[in-house]
Amino acid sequence: MRSTIIGFVLGVLLLQQQRSLWEWPALAALICVAVLIFLSLRWVHRAALCNLFMLLVGGLSGWVWASGFAIVALSTRLAPEIEEQDIAVVGVISSLPSQSDYGQRFQFSIERVLTPNVNSAHMPDKVLLSWYEANSFQRSNPQVKTQSTTPLQAGERWQLNVRLRRPHGLANPYGFDYEVWLLEQGLDATGTVRNDRNNAIKNQQLNSFAFSVKNCIEWARGKLRNRILSALPNQPYAPVLVALVIGEQGAIRQSDWQVFARTGISHLISISGLHVTMLSGMCANLMFYLWRKSFFTRYQLPLILPAHKAAALSGFLMALIYVALAGFGVPAQRTLIMIAVLALALWMDRVTSVSNVLCLALALVLLVDPWAVLWPGFWLSFSAVGIIFFVSLGRREMKAVEQFSLSPKPSIRASKFFQHIRQASTIQYAITLGLVPLTMLLFNQVSIVSPIANAVAIPIVSLLVTPFALLGSVLPAPIGTWVLVLTNFILQYLISFLGWLSQLSWAVWQAPRPEVWMFLCAFAGTFWCLAPKGWPLRWAGLLAWLPLCLNSSNFPAPGEFKVTALDVGQGMALLIETERHRLLYDTGPSYSPESDAGSRVIYPYLKMRGINQLDGLMISHNDSDHSGGALSLMQQLKINWVASSLALDSTIVQTAQQQSQHITCLAGQSWEWDGVQFEVLHPPAVIYTSDKWKPNAKSCTLKITNGAHSLLLAGDIEAIQEDQLVNSIPEKLSATVLLAPHHGSGTSSTTEFLREVNPQLAIFQLGYHNRYRHPKSSVWQRYADFGITRLRNDDAGAITLKFGAEVSFEEYRVTDARYWHPTLSADRY
Repeated sequence: MRSTIIGFVLGVLLLQQQRSLWEWPALAALICVAVLIFLSLRWVHRAALCNLFMLLVGGLSGWVWASGFAIVALSTRLAPEIEEQDIAVVGVISSLPSQSDYGQRFQFSIERVLTPNVNSAHMPDKVLLSWYEANSFQRSNPQVKTQSTTPLQAGERWQLNVRLRRPHGLANPYGFDYEVWLLEQGLDATGTVRNDRNNAIKNQQLNSFAFSVKNCIEWARGKLRNRILSALPNQPYAPVLVALVIGEQGAIRQSDWQVFARTGISHLISISGLHVTMLSGMCANLMFYLWRKSFFTRYQLPLILPAHKAAALSGFLMALIYVALAGFGVPAQRTLIMIAVLALALWMDRVTSVSNVLCLALALVLLVDPWAVLWPGFWLSFSAVGIIFFVSLGRREMKAVEQFSLSPKPSIRASKFFQHIRQASTIQYAITLGLVPLTMLLFNQVSIVSPIANAVAIPIVSLLVTPFALLGSVLPAPIGTWVLVLTNFILQYLISFLGWLSQLSWAVWQAPRPEVWMFLCAFAGTFWCLAPKGWPLRWAGLLAWLPLCLNSSNFPAPGEFKVTALDVGQGMALLIETERHRLLYDTGPSYSPESDAGSRVIYPYLKMRGINQLDGLMISHNDSDHSGGALSLMQQLKINWVASSLALDSTIVQTAQQQSQHITCLAGQSWEWDGVQFEVLHPPAVIYTSDKWKPNAKSCTLKITNGAHSLLLAGDIEAIQEDQLVNSIPEKLSATVLLAPHHGSGTSSTTEFLREVNPQLAIFQLGYHNRYRHPKSSVWQRYADFGITRLRNDDAGAITLKFGAEVSFEEYRVTDARYWHPTLSADRY
């Protein structure tokens, strides 16, 4: 069985790396091959060959199973012909709505379409909607002028006007894949609720609750969340308690996540396997005690049902309830399945090995969710359990047992206490050491203070904070409120301690993301180190870590440079790298008060590349789609200098002056890095003396040249500035690659400007279906008429260019294509 399951996991994992899916006839042929291999086992007598055959059968089965899931899931996606249309629908809110200052976000199950001429067969079954305050609803009276801010509730049936888009997310190396997350959640489109002022069909609630088991669970989760938030108004860590009770993490502040990540306790701030096991064990032990006592009645309950069976059943039911509150996350799923298997074994009086339990849990999780292999939580969860089994089973301390038999009772109790402390310390040490290679592969950082942080946080969160938060959320007021206040008090002191740990300069070890062979080498060395006592030269396993520890980033050769145009949505952000220097041109947009391109896209990319500081940061101008991520980057990275056209009293300039150095962009500034020339072509000094110019007109325009080829970064300059450059310095405008000015708007990229620049290739940084409709069709065609190769981030994802003797480029959605990615535009070149 174990060989088959391992093959099944490998088959699922291999399928999720494919660019396209096989059709049903090919999958049917694979099924036939798997059946033939299975039937041939009767003639195989060697165990090794039999295991190999079962591995192949499992691999083919995993491939077919995951393919079938994917084909069915992709078949219900929104049809392209009705994308961006206003459509009236009726449906049910099928998830717990998340709330922010801008509105609400929720999953919506569509039941029927009201708009004429829209084929319901082209509509998806379930979508992710955002309802912003500007489009807030009027409950039932269309004559009411004021907008309602009443929060939505799971299970409500609504009639809504919506505008939908096909699943599309930012596509960057090492970045979060939003599109496959939508696919896994069964969300076939995203969209917004439209203002119904000009529509005949109004946004209104039809039913207060539509009954289903899932809606009941989501309704209960919403009640628990409201109970916690109302008991702890304006408390910054109330969202952490919400995450521990119902698994809803969306409201936790970004600054808190940074603390949790740097101290290595992020796994605790959710309904994890540890919490499920702890609560299930507490419930089972309580039931075992009460059942043996027949609940202090005259009934002889153990004669009706053995106490251990009653305890196993209650422990499983407690785990099921808690995992349902978590929304059936992967770590919680794994723990629930393992508890279910153990409970079933107890009920059937069967003894099963832990490896079979772990493999069975692995198979069942992937049967339910084949995309689970794509998420770090899946691998960290199963790896941690595997490490615990590896270092725990068969390694009991016989000396302690002998001591118990010879010592008086108080000494026995003391010895047991210290034995538990020793075992817990050993397990914590093993998990910390054992997960280092995997953590480096997934996150390219390891928390050095993690053992200390977890030694303090695990007992506090698991034994105090989580149980008290659950009790406080279900007990009636005022007792429940008092419990929640006490829990929040404990959590505040814990996070204060963790915040102090996270601020230590040596709290985190970061390195570039390792190659797969480096990871496998370190992984093997780790298990060599964790082998039982008596294993030869256990310390030598650390030598296998050398490639991981000595790994360094790849940078261009002298005289060459590399440019990465990151996919940040509607905005600009380009990383320029020479042999020993790094410059970031613009920082992308701000998405919300708690999120921007700096924290969500740029910093994660730099971190995974092992880039811990920037030699320079140039912010072309003040528009938020160019400067939105600047402040978050300044907080997380060391930046030697900042150049911009921003006013001297702006927050960005003042922060730069405090941390490093600020330089005002001026035409004529130039410098050289590693044989590569940098020159600022615009703006001239006189532009700062007048208030008539918009920020776009002041955009820092930078030309980068390595002798053979050059790149022109034009920011958001418009036709007037282009004309000034053409008339003043036409000899300096020629460039191999041009960053299309102002994202390809109709106010830029004039014919005269393109003629002088004469680029071979142009990059358009813009967002998918952006509200400005960039690039303008006439401008896009103008580039084609000049014979310029056109690349765009909304279509290709991140674009990487290498400037050496020749200029080459790579598109992320081409080099790392997956079957769930949208089809690339035919005219993108």
